[in-house]
Amino acid sequence: MTATDPALTALANGWGALSLLHSKIEAHIERALQSRHDLSVREYSLLDVLSRQHDGEGGHLQMKQVADAVMLSQSATTRLVTRLEDRRLLSRYLCPTDRRGIYTDVSEAGLELLAAARPTNDAALREALDEAAGHRELASLVAAVEAVAAPSAPAQAR
Repeated sequence: MTATDPALTALANGWGALSLLHSKIEAHIERALQSRHDLSVREYSLLDVLSRQHDGEGGHLQMKQVADAVMLSQSATTRLVTRLEDRRLLSRYLCPTDRRGIYTDVSEAGLELLAAARPTNDAALREALDEAAGHRELASLVAAVEAVAAPSAPAQAR
């Protein structure tokens, strides 16, 4: 039997804690979005990513870029886009300059739903982080998330 490297065990424990934090946050947000807006976390994320596109040449995301942005396979992204398209929350269209490219765009209804759901998402995120901060094994990760999200303070003169 070989001894386990303590550094690798610590990394595995850290990864487990990070995975647990992600799962807790996602489940909390999922419940809130589903109950109040009939949206899943993935649907919300897709609408959010697509709403941040800008108009003009190169301003829209191809399906592969969308899949990468919402961290799904291309086939899962296509199914997700189809569900939202069926609900008239977005539309797909062929790229006018490259007929092989398929783009997506959020509809007005999608933007309205996203605007209504954003406060729910944000509040659920805050609640999940506050709850997780009470767990010793997750508190440092919550602090790290909050530090990344905090606006940068100007460098102090020495």
